Amino acid sequence: MSESNAEKTVKPLDTFRIVQAIIAVLFVIFLSWRLYSVISAGIYGPDTWLRFTISGLIIGSVYSVIAIGYTLVYGILFMINFAHGEIMMLGAFAGYFVLEGLNGLVVDQAAGVSFLDQYQILSVILAFVVGMVMAAIVGYYLEKIAYRPLRGAPRLIPLISAIGASIFLQNAAQLIFGPKRRTYQNPSALTRSVGWRIPISGEEVILTYTGALTFVLSILLLVGLYVLVQRTRFGRAMRAVAEDKQTAALMGINVDSVISTTFVISGALGGAAGVMWGIQNGIIYHYIGFIPGLKAFTAAVLGGIGNIPGAMLGGIFLGIVESLGPAALGIDFQLKDVIAFSILVLVLIFRPSGILSEVLTEEKV
Repeated sequence: MSESNAEKTVKPLDTFRIVQAIIAVLFVIFLSWRLYSVISAGIYGPDTWLRFTISGLIIGSVYSVIAIGYTLVYGILFMINFAHGEIMMLGAFAGYFVLEGLNGLVVDQAAGVSFLDQYQILSVILAFVVGMVMAAIVGYYLEKIAYRPLRGAPRLIPLISAIGASIFLQNAAQLIFGPKRRTYQNPSALTRSVGWRIPISGEEVILTYTGALTFVLSILLLVGLYVLVQRTRFGRAMRAVAEDKQTAALMGINVDSVISTTFVISGALGGAAGVMWGIQNGIIYHYIGFIPGLKAFTAAVLGGIGNIPGAMLGGIFLGIVESLGPAALGIDFQLKDVIAFSILVLVLIFRPSGILSEVLTEEKV
């Protein structure tokens, strides 16, 4: 290529980057001005800002767990499993029916005490186990039926299949469980809106037991998964398959088995997130996984899709921004979804590789 042609190729790219930088600076100035206006007006006190932050950390931790499911599947198949939110929804329903059944199982006839109240920790563990197993099974068969036959097809075809699977699972859940909203029956120790009281500026901020449980379990699941991928033999097999399937097969790795197991792990995480969502928020129905699934996808893109630490960071960041954003910008709180998806658009424009960047292999490029 001649020098003049090279200059013509580089110049539009440089101009685009300059425009990006100008837009980014103007956007930061606007956000800073709005934040200064809200803080100087004294609309919210320190206690309210703390409540928003706690709420953002809790919901962000759930987004992180769901986002990991997208990241695992994308890292090994380079496709977006848009049915992952529905897998979360089915896990939430499984946990709901377990808690309902245990609440109806009376262990002390004289006192009228149910299994749920008598063995609260065991009941919660059973709800999580059943929810994760149910979601893992759905994830396994979803890969086997909807994705494996299309593995050699262009990327757009499995994506369409994933969208179809999402719609199918939504409607199947509506037919099986009905369209009405259901309320999670928590044990008495996990009563919603009850927790530790934190005094600040003469007010009290409640850190709920359900919120603390959700956050701690999310962190444990994320750390456990990271250790599994980075420190175990199966994790090395996963990374080898993600890098090059043909070479991994020549090295004796069962590629189909690794991919199926990855979907099982992804589904189990989605099921855990579904149970956490039900315990924390209380309301579930057949459509409950759609919006959290899209926001978790946003979190995965924000952190760098295919990057596990990035998905963790992206989920927490998105939860905090979603919670603090409307207050900081002085807009209606019903517009929090607009903020979340605006972040997705901005990331795709200014940094499509995400905060921690997606690692591209030669095969993907």
